[in-house]
Amino acid sequence: MTPKLSRYLLVPAMMASAASAPAQQSNDLSQVVSHMQAVTTMNATFTQTDRNGQSLTGKLLLKRPGHVKFEYQKGVPLLIVADGKALTLVDYEVKQVQRWPIRNSPLAALLDPGKDLARFGKRVATSNPNVISVEVRDPKRPEYGTMTMIFVKQAGAPGGLTLNGWVALDSKNNRTTVRLDAVKFNQPIAQSNFTWRDPRPRRKS
Repeated sequence: MTPKLSRYLLVPAMMASAASAPAQQSNDLSQVVSHMQAVTTMNATFTQTDRNGQSLTGKLLLKRPGHVKFEYQKGVPLLIVADGKALTLVDYEVKQVQRWPIRNSPLAALLDPGKDLARFGKRVATSNPNVISVEVRDPKRPEYGTMTMIFVKQAGAPGGLTLNGWVALDSKNNRTTVRLDAVKFNQPIAQSNFTWRDPRPRRKS
């Protein structure tokens, strides 16, 4: 049976209770924006854990703007892919396809390098000075959910940061955790990686 997945993908936030100073928040957001603008592609492995503690692994491909692919481990007949316009969940086991606009997902913050983080993002305090946590949400569209991206300072990485993962909550407060490993930036990724096979039966004409 196909594992149940949250509509949005998420990562542990490593949050602390202390608040950041406004100047530090501004500097951190500027660094994150610089990182996002410097990254054109990214590939990584991921571990996804849902709210029930069930974990899946897989491979992530990202190509900005608007393209992402979550290919799950062998034996998991699921695919999540964005083709620049829509975010699609394909379940090959039950032959179902769900699609929604990218802008309606918290993943829009990750897929759009021009996302106005100064308007929609805020720095969330962490207990580690080498970790930057940024929460992104549209207060006028709470149904789109919330995404908290976790960055780790790393010399030599684009903008001096590498993406460790993110935490997203949908409008029903469903949480999924995704942690990234073996992250590589700005390597060539063919556009063909973001196509998908439609499992739905074809209608007879």
